[in-house]
Amino acid sequence: MSSAPQPTVSNFIRTIIDTDLASGKHGGIVTRFPPEPNGYLHVGHAKSICLNFGLAQDYRGKCNLRFDDTNPEKESEEYAQSIQDDVRWLGFQWDGEVRWASDYFEQLYQYAIELIRKGLAYVDDLTPEQMREYRGTLTQAGKNSPHRERSVEENLDLFAQMRAGAFPDGSRVLRAKIDMASPNMNMRDPAIYRIRRAHHIRTGDAWCIYPMYDYTHCISDALEGITHSLCTLEFEDHRPLYDWVLDNVTIACHPRQYEFSRLELHYTITSKRKLLQLVTEGHVSGWDDPRMPTISGMRRRGYTPQGIREFARRIGISKSDNTVDMAVLESAIREDLELKAPRVMAVVKPLKVVVTNFVEGQTESREAGFHPNHPEFGARPVPFAREIWIEADDFSENPPGGWQRLAIGGEVRLRYSYVLRCDEAIKDASGNVIELRCSIDRDTLGKNPAGRKVKGVIHWVSCAHALPAEIRLYDRLFTVPEPDGDKSRDFCEFINPGSLVVAQGWVEACVKDAPPETCYQFERLGYFSTDRREHQPGSRPVFNRTVTLKDSWAKERE
Repeated sequence: MSSAPQPTVSNFIRTIIDTDLASGKHGGIVTRFPPEPNGYLHVGHAKSICLNFGLAQDYRGKCNLRFDDTNPEKESEEYAQSIQDDVRWLGFQWDGEVRWASDYFEQLYQYAIELIRKGLAYVDDLTPEQMREYRGTLTQAGKNSPHRERSVEENLDLFAQMRAGAFPDGSRVLRAKIDMASPNMNMRDPAIYRIRRAHHIRTGDAWCIYPMYDYTHCISDALEGITHSLCTLEFEDHRPLYDWVLDNVTIACHPRQYEFSRLELHYTITSKRKLLQLVTEGHVSGWDDPRMPTISGMRRRGYTPQGIREFARRIGISKSDNTVDMAVLESAIREDLELKAPRVMAVVKPLKVVVTNFVEGQTESREAGFHPNHPEFGARPVPFAREIWIEADDFSENPPGGWQRLAIGGEVRLRYSYVLRCDEAIKDASGNVIELRCSIDRDTLGKNPAGRKVKGVIHWVSCAHALPAEIRLYDRLFTVPEPDGDKSRDFCEFINPGSLVVAQGWVEACVKDAPPETCYQFERLGYFSTDRREHQPGSRPVFNRTVTLKDSWAKERE
């Protein structure tokens, strides 16, 4: 079961679409999600996925999935497959088949020839260093390359030789001929093709020249009939080049590009390069490590598609800075899980309790529902025996003021069971409490004790009946809100050493056959999910903490 649909939040992109449809400019909308298959998608991509696919759903349009596979050295089938899996898992489906920029390589080549024939592109021999020198600065105009005025015939011949592999990698590029004095650096004769001998995941070794992103993207949009090309604000200065290319080639459709602010999420990073560094340097176990902000990492941690979509809805779409605290994401996940996660008891830091007035070998059982607001979730038996596990943090030898858990001479209610009194603490040679001797009030099963009030309620499990479980307590990966905010320091210096604590705990036996990616609320502890990689139904379970019951991060650091 999922939470009720939330109302649509208007934004400037929806206003543009509404205007375009009302004016008849477009009869319907076509959007696209165009990732490069050079890494796993992260939470920032999730925002873009929800925007592009969500708009297509809401306006009954179409959304294409198109891979920008123009940089073969960094791309792989693994990344391409993971991206498709992530989009589907978030609840979306692209229109038709997956599209690739490489589908259009021949057309892109022919459009480049058209630009050369029109005198709008030329082959340049400048080295990369010389090109940077000739390009100028933000305050100083660039200067024309000495090869800028080559004839159309010479440029056509050189470009054909580039394709045929006649020149070394990096020795020549094809550049658009625009304006070396433009105040927009992107318009100073940008490169649109480069020579690169690299095996391509789809075209193999058929090409040794590859088109640049800015040139490829706008033509791909036009060929697919995209109506609204949505991208983040860093591409705003690239829009004049997007329009220039489409204005100067013979193509029927001219999409419009609109920019929105990218997501910056506190206590994490969203740079693919830095995420890859975390993986390759072993700071995390992989792209799907539950501490990673990747979609696959969030999925493995137990985040839900509905919760992530709700997060995207809450943060909205605008042109202003979109810096969001992690608590906003966690709150959306928590609220979704509160509605759908069955509740069971588990003990993460076990402390044994011997109930001295309960017969050894005897077992009692009481039925408890899986969710107080959803009787349709069913119920399970909760067995009680002489020896039980409680949470070590629920006992104190020297309780502070207002303590409502267990102490010597004090009483608590065992969830779904008796009132328990602590009579004695057993210690080891080092003085550590290793066992409690307690007694129950047999007249308190299902009712309050006579003549006294017991405020505290704690969770527990029966030693004889509970399952041993590996419980992974995940926390935020970094200790500071902006780990890459200080450019003088390596962001890895801010990795939280307590971001993963592995506990050997106990959980109710009713979870024994739960498949991977099953979410539960461990009462009083938080929401936990069976690990999608390592959990084996029917054997010792492996749980990942998805999120705590409430936001305690800020309070702990006050």
